[in-house]
Amino acid sequence: MILTYGVHSEAGKLRRVLVHRPGSEMARLTPANAESLLFDDVLWVKQARIDHMAFVDILRERGVEVVLLREMLEEVLAIPVARRWLLQARISDNSVGVGLSADLLACLAEMPAKPLSHILIGGMSRAELPIPESGVVVPMLRPEDFLLPPMPNTIFTRDSSCWIYGGVTMNPMFWTARRLETLNLAAIYRFHPDFADASFPIWFGDPLIDHGMATLEGGDVMPIGNATVLIGMGERTTPQAVGQVARALFAGGGAERVIACQFPRARSSMHLDTVFTFCDRDLVTVFAEVTDAIQAYSLRPSDKGGVTVTAEKHPFLTWSPKRLASRNSALCPLVATPTSRSANNGMTQTTCSASAPASWWDTNGTNIPTLCCARRASKSSPFRARNSGAGAVGRIA
Repeated sequence: MILTYGVHSEAGKLRRVLVHRPGSEMARLTPANAESLLFDDVLWVKQARIDHMAFVDILRERGVEVVLLREMLEEVLAIPVARRWLLQARISDNSVGVGLSADLLACLAEMPAKPLSHILIGGMSRAELPIPESGVVVPMLRPEDFLLPPMPNTIFTRDSSCWIYGGVTMNPMFWTARRLETLNLAAIYRFHPDFADASFPIWFGDPLIDHGMATLEGGDVMPIGNATVLIGMGERTTPQAVGQVARALFAGGGAERVIACQFPRARSSMHLDTVFTFCDRDLVTVFAEVTDAIQAYSLRPSDKGGVTVTAEKHPFLTWSPKRLASRNSALCPLVATPTSRSANNGMTQTTCSASAPASWWDTNGTNIPTLCCARRASKSSPFRARNSGAGAVGRIA
């Protein structure tokens, strides 16, 4: 049976989800390298795995099909053409240095799929090199230095790719420490039996290409229904990428409007979903210090196949209520009624004090999981529930 994939709303029934269980890559975190790997601190890996398994159990108890990224990667690596494609993209003079790449490539090409999948996510240090040391780079490394870097952010499967209606993006992410995650996902989407025979467009992105200033992360992308997509532009996603995504969506009939959400330049916010998250069709959580200062731009297709841009004059949360609310869409006025849905179009606003310094909890605390608020969702479209934490699930149907 050929599966179909797509994300058509920010609220509703989650059918299938891609997650990654914390593994050896998390054990690589140390106080010395945590910052360079984009973590504030090291993790208690054993407890993280326990918590993650409990989260997966909750999803499965509610009828969600949960697929595991590393296991899918292992299945891909059992396919000779897929293994060759991925290793040739990963192992080269540019990554491991002159004099080692050919020998290491040959060694990994013969390795069983399971340990190879762990290496391609968890990395490899000089001390773990499975062949005699050679080349220019290796003698310059300490035993604990990484020849192949670990990817602990793989747990945030929302970011490296994202489904927008019936297609997907392969995201060129902002930080170098995260860009190889997309390569693993591209191999899965290209070669895994669950995806190889499915027909879906790739709206944007190719991990084999340098996209320059065009960076995109899934935590900024929200298909909200009615052929409309919100895309945040903060720390990680740039207008160069937003324009290309919009152009592809319009040309392929994937969307009619992209609302680009420019974060205030006075502060750095990681992703749109860390300050603005749907819990249901009429319920959002926001960090008002940021959302109140968002400048919204509407991108629409032009007559000549390009993209037109209109700077909206009204605040992000109030400028489109009549047009969008009448179509059962999202951006309706919000009021500060923390326990009620009934005031002002039934929307609820949860805010933090704008006078206090923003903390990690102010922003990421807005990014919460909701699994039981789908009572009014349309039966005609495949949806998702909201994600857990900062993108710990990658919704695919």
